[in-house]
Amino acid sequence: MFEGIMQPMHLLVILIIALLFFGPGKLADLGKGLGDGIRQFKGALKEESGANESK
Repeated sequence: MFEGIMQPMHLLVILIIALLFFGPGKLADLGKGLGDGIRQFKGALKEESGANESK
């Protein structure tokens, strides 16, 4: 039933809907915020990993 649920065509439709809903400017800001959040999360994981290794 759910085979191939994330096909490229589905992602394209989701992107178009998001573009229509948020607009190009807001969508760019959302992408930037998401990227910053992921970077901060990875940095926090590295810091936590380093703290655990020193114990």
